Amino acid sequence: MLDHAEPQEKQRSGLSLPERTGGTLAEDAVLRAARAAGCGASAADRDRRLAPAVVTALKEAGFARHFVPRRWGGREGGFADLITATALIAGQCPSAAWCGMLWAAHGRYAARLPEEGQRELWGRGPDTLIAAALAPPAGTARAVPGGWLLDGRWDCVSGVDFSHWVLLAAPADGTPVAAGVTLAGPAQPAACVLAVPRSEVIVRDTWRSTGLRGTGSNSVDVRGVFVPDRRACPLGDVLSVVVEPGASPARQASAQLAGGPMFCAPALGAARLALRSWTRWAATPPAGRPAALGDTAVQRVLARSAAEIDAVALLLDRAGAGADAEPTAPRVEAVNRRDAAVAAELLVEAVERLFRTGGAHARDDTSEVQRAWRDTHTVAAHGALRLDASAGAYAAWGEGEWSAPMPCGSR
Repeated sequence: MLDHAEPQEKQRSGLSLPERTGGTLAEDAVLRAARAAGCGASAADRDRRLAPAVVTALKEAGFARHFVPRRWGGREGGFADLITATALIAGQCPSAAWCGMLWAAHGRYAARLPEEGQRELWGRGPDTLIAAALAPPAGTARAVPGGWLLDGRWDCVSGVDFSHWVLLAAPADGTPVAAGVTLAGPAQPAACVLAVPRSEVIVRDTWRSTGLRGTGSNSVDVRGVFVPDRRACPLGDVLSVVVEPGASPARQASAQLAGGPMFCAPALGAARLALRSWTRWAATPPAGRPAALGDTAVQRVLARSAAEIDAVALLLDRAGAGADAEPTAPRVEAVNRRDAAVAAELLVEAVERLFRTGGAHARDDTSEVQRAWRDTHTVAAHGALRLDASAGAYAAWGEGEWSAPMPCGSR
């Protein structure tokens, strides 16, 4: 039977990846991680954290090292490959995909730290797991001789239980550090990003979300931890474009260039998971009755939801290709933000339709449709996928820019 949850150009047995991904994220390792994540998906949802074996599989697939600079043994990979691999794993367990995607993304942010700080994170290898809480900044970073004194609480720190380091953004408090010297003023950043060892933060068990329960996105407390200057940089440097001749596209890009598409990728996988489970239900005849899929109304649900999910896959594929091709182009960023926000809405509508028409099967507490429904809604609620903000950025472009073609990836 046709697998309606898989992209139409990749209909074949088992899991599959677009061919280009094999050059960056090892295809076999990603497929193994997807299978491990699928086996542990129900337990992750119940226990509110991933199993250690799933974390190991994500590391072996190369998520942690994906954006790490080559000088530390990383891959300096591309956005398109990460989006594709994230959606594939999310088709088995969106929580695992969310953590893997963020561990990759946070490596890109940590590469903006000073050289010695990077050495501390990656000097022994590129597979360091890095959690983060950057938006909005919280707590306080007080300038002291040689670094910063960090205090506060940060919420929604995904995957922190398994991470080795945590990146935390805090407003900078310009306190005098020596007689006649102050860091306040133009040289003082409004907010800093500081890398803190996992052992120096206190994890609070606060994650009780409806969806993405397995991400373990708990809160962390920091109480008077000293962070040396080598492990700190302005938040603006982490979020902005940095043009560096010879550097990979991802090392130069702003945080928002592909942030929305990357956040949307787990929802794409969750929607495929919902469609796959729903289709099995619809195609299986109950005792003494015909299969639901024989009903024309059910067929319309299948056709519309599958088409919307495929459309999102095309949007995210284009977003990744555009980010890799033009990493410093403001127009690409505006279009990608728009597309990611609209894509999230399309996925919510598609999964909502499946959930409404899936009968008692979809509402059972063990149902993959129900879990995917919760996960899709939770992903779509993320601030990076809100249409109001991205629509404003897109509307700032002129009519000629709206109609200009975007870069497309090769298939």
